[in-house]
Amino acid sequence: MIPGGGQPNMQQLLQQAQQMQQDLARAQEELAATEVDGQAGGGLVKATVTGSGELRGLVIDPKAVDPEDTETLADLVVAAVQAANENAQQLQQQKLGPLAQGLGSMPGLPF
Repeated sequence: MIPGGGQPNMQQLLQQAQQMQQDLARAQEELAATEVDGQAGGGLVKATVTGSGELRGLVIDPKAVDPEDTETLADLVVAAVQAANENAQQLQQQKLGPLAQGLGSMPGLPF
């Protein structure tokens, strides 16, 4: 066996993996603390979720409330929450995407 013959330094790999794990944990904490909004009905219903997808708030404009048509209001609520979750997913991609790519570029790992 040739010394340094292309074998990755295990200590270095472990340090890189530990650093990436710390970066990932930090990014996940930031996501949980960051709030994003989504809206429906031209802003009649607004939902706020964390970057990790937890629903934190819901604002319904009184103009959206029709006691005779609660189905439309329910649809607006669902649409606003979905829009907020889509924004949260985009934020997740921005924060976590580069970290996931970094894992794939570590030499000696089988992915």
